[in-house]
Amino acid sequence: MNKGTLYLIPTTLGPGKLETSLPGEVLTKIDELNCFAVEKVKTARRFLKKVNRDRDIDSTSFFILNKKSSEDDVLEILQELLMGKDVGMLSEAGAPAVADPGSLLVKMAHENKIKVVPFVGPSSILLALMASGLNGQSFTFHGYLPRDEKDRKQKLLELERLSSRHHQTQIFIETPYRNNQMIKSIVETCGPKTHVCVAANITTDQEKIMTKTVSEWKNKTPDFNKQPAVFLIQAS
Repeated sequence: MNKGTLYLIPTTLGPGKLETSLPGEVLTKIDELNCFAVEKVKTARRFLKKVNRDRDIDSTSFFILNKKSSEDDVLEILQELLMGKDVGMLSEAGAPAVADPGSLLVKMAHENKIKVVPFVGPSSILLALMASGLNGQSFTFHGYLPRDEKDRKQKLLELERLSSRHHQTQIFIETPYRNNQMIKSIVETCGPKTHVCVAANITTDQEKIMTKTVSEWKNKTPDFNKQPAVFLIQAS
């Protein structure tokens, strides 16, 4: 029996036309698939209906794949692939398996000689780096920093030292409702000449991407509360 293919399908980062973020080939493949691994079924169903309002959503199969998924959960999805069914992995926003659940399924697909096809689409991390003006030749993504203020500031100092030592851009994210606290921690912790980029609402009409030194951020800090954002720092 031929095995199925695992398609890694990016989704939009916010409201707006699908065509501005996703190539036609991706939209066509989404419409051909009827089995998906998703973080949240409700979000996935809404996205699929946006791709094609005539889709028979009730005939589409969904498997939950999130940070709480066990290896048994992943094996259940893998079985669909081993039985010859193509599966699409959808992120809640942006690229799947990048700062996102799903890497275990991809790993197990490779181990079982299942073809994995990544599709072109938006990644907030790469788009933020592109637009930041910071070093795009050497960079590291750290995910979420500690929630505790003291630990967060300690981590920021560590990242600033790494950036200075290796001339490397340090990238991280925060829960949207804690964005302003993150900016406050950065300007209170990092050196005045360290460059900081905040890239919020990327690809949407509310997009705001700003790169300034810490001393410049201190003079005027916009309100980024409850806006999906990526943070980047580079020491001078």
